[in-house]
Amino acid sequence: MSARENILSKLRQAAATPMPEPDTDAYYRELSPHWDNETERLKHWAKAMRSVKTEIHWVRPDNWTDVLVQVAAEKGLRNILLPIQTAHGEQAAAALGFADMEFKVFDREIEHWKDEFFNEIDAGFTDVRCGIAHTGTLMLWPSEKQPRSQSLVPPVHICLFDTSKMYDDFYSAMQGENMADNMPTNLVLVSGPSKTADIQLTLAFGAHGPRDMVVLAVLPPHISPDDLDE
Repeated sequence: MSARENILSKLRQAAATPMPEPDTDAYYRELSPHWDNETERLKHWAKAMRSVKTEIHWVRPDNWTDVLVQVAAEKGLRNILLPIQTAHGEQAAAALGFADMEFKVFDREIEHWKDEFFNEIDAGFTDVRCGIAHTGTLMLWPSEKQPRSQSLVPPVHICLFDTSKMYDDFYSAMQGENMADNMPTNLVLVSGPSKTADIQLTLAFGAHGPRDMVVLAVLPPHISPDDLDE
């Protein structure tokens, strides 16, 4: 048998041997970190996000709009772009309006207000689909009501995150959110404000997107903010 025939014979034998189905769940279970309780998992997530300059405020369902107004005032924001067609966007608009603060909405095609959008919007507000504890990440689920540019273009990104939607790792998030059958055109995974060290290895924030990221993290009733801040 020639060398060529020998190689082809081995390839044919390998092709005829069925490969076992990989146990993907077992693989990711082995890799996935585990925390003793929900509080420890939240602390890990917050530590990871804060390590890359993310600002986190622990809030409750009944006071997050107050904290939003407070953050806007402390940062001197002239306006915030809101997803007014969503329930949380409506709540934010009511709170900002009551505080006599300006908000903007996507009420026309981007081509008709591109200059204003890129040059005069101070902050964008979005919901968060879920969180990923292992890497300190938030998953945004862009839609017509909350376009991707709402979180990527303004210099400050403020988002509302229900911490009960926290997964241990990305694989668990993929399963939990049924991404195989229910996935938008794009997802946005955010682990902090935009940053780069391309120039002389000097870390700079805001190079390709928001320079500041603020998370209004809504806690469940049984977890106190005092248990999370070290």
